Amino acid sequence: CMSGSKLFGVELDDLTGRIARQLYKKSSIEVQGFEKTELPDRFFDTAIGNVHFGGYGVLDKRYDKHKFNIHDYFFAKTLDKVRPGGVVAFVTSRYTLDKKNPTVRKYIAQRADLLGAIRLPMNAFMANAGTEVTADIIFLQKRYRITDIEPDWVHLGEIDTAGSSGGSIPSNSYFVEHPDMVLGTMSTDSGKRMYGAENSVSCIPYPDADLAGQLADAIMGIHGSISEYERSE
Repeated sequence: CMSGSKLFGVELDDLTGRIARQLYKKSSIEVQGFEKTELPDRFFDTAIGNVHFGGYGVLDKRYDKHKFNIHDYFFAKTLDKVRPGGVVAFVTSRYTLDKKNPTVRKYIAQRADLLGAIRLPMNAFMANAGTEVTADIIFLQKRYRITDIEPDWVHLGEIDTAGSSGGSIPSNSYFVEHPDMVLGTMSTDSGKRMYGAENSVSCIPYPDADLAGQLADAIMGIHGSISEYERSE
């Protein structure tokens, strides 16, 4: 359905960006930090990406007052770039949905509906990145106006865990209500992590699970459509 689309890309790494330009010659690839791009607001139909994770910010005067961590910044700026009714699909750290402080989720919820989310098992990136990290794919649809709203997914609930500790751990209410969208079992066991001991909560893959098949099934639980939209010239 995107075969007739015009694609725009942003890549920070110079080598990777130049490779992308050669692979996608009909697309517009900017090789610079996302904070330095001057893309138009309320313009793009969809935005898809695997955003940076981290406990550090990005200097951008438009958003500095919010003191976003880098992954939260990507959500905020991208929601401004997508047109009303447009969709954002991002792979991000589980902390976007699971962090104790709900401020960023409130910010997002005022600007977008959550179409759904999928929690990936911690081995999802092992083959490509050589690390174990629990990440989510989040699907958002931009609102036509900012709305003072606080849906359930802004807040945390409790989800059952596996491993030596047992019991339950705080987790986003969306996953509490939709456990089938968690592609593994939440655990507090320690192990190799991207960011150390603080990230000891992980999504343990099911034994002999086929991640591609799991994803195909989970995607069926994401419901949404992109409406027609007339732009000014």
